[in-house]
Amino acid sequence: MSVVARFRFLIFPAVVGVLLAVLLLAPGRARAQGQRRVVQFSGIVASGDSLLGVPGAAIFVPKAGRGTASNPYGYFSLPVLAGDSIVIRSLGYRNQYVIIPEDYQRQSYSVIVSLQEDATVLPEVRIFPYATERAFKEAFLAMKAPSEADRTPADKLNEKVMRRMFNTLPVTSMGNYRQTMQAQQNDQQRRMGFGATPATNNPLLNPFSWLQLINQVKSGEFKKKEGVDY
Repeated sequence: MSVVARFRFLIFPAVVGVLLAVLLLAPGRARAQGQRRVVQFSGIVASGDSLLGVPGAAIFVPKAGRGTASNPYGYFSLPVLAGDSIVIRSLGYRNQYVIIPEDYQRQSYSVIVSLQEDATVLPEVRIFPYATERAFKEAFLAMKAPSEADRTPADKLNEKVMRRMFNTLPVTSMGNYRQTMQAQQNDQQRRMGFGATPATNNPLLNPFSWLQLINQVKSGEFKKKEGVDY
């Protein structure tokens, strides 16, 4: 065998081995270069200048389609990738955006997001009992007009029925309360000498009524006057 042939025979396996190694390592290097670093994104969502936490604020990564919400104190924590764009939103505030740098080398990224109030007038919403106009028309055409038999019981009551109800229906709780309070007030007035008593209500038991009766008899008020019949 010639020297050239022997050299070719020895160099060919080495070249093939190098090529195979390059082919096997190339995809791994490509994947390593294409992967982005995972960063723990955390912080507090505050409201304007007050620095009070905003609970329930949405922290969302649009490209990844995932996110989280702030706790009652406005704190949140979410794993993201370097280069991600995060949007922070809450009802009544303007949206805020945070972008993680692509060449960020640390494992955590902390921020304090100050949301600005955004007064938005929502359009008027009218709620109807029917889903479509056609359903409303059908229900309207099928509606039955009220008749004399369909009148409410309040319309049928007359004065005689109301009087019977007034005399027979039991007293309400408010009526009982008023009656009890009136009885207590009358009893207190009687004990103090200002209220009516059986002696004052019955003329025969009242000495002042006797004196008045005697004076009327002496003055002749009960005598039959001329031309006047009692």
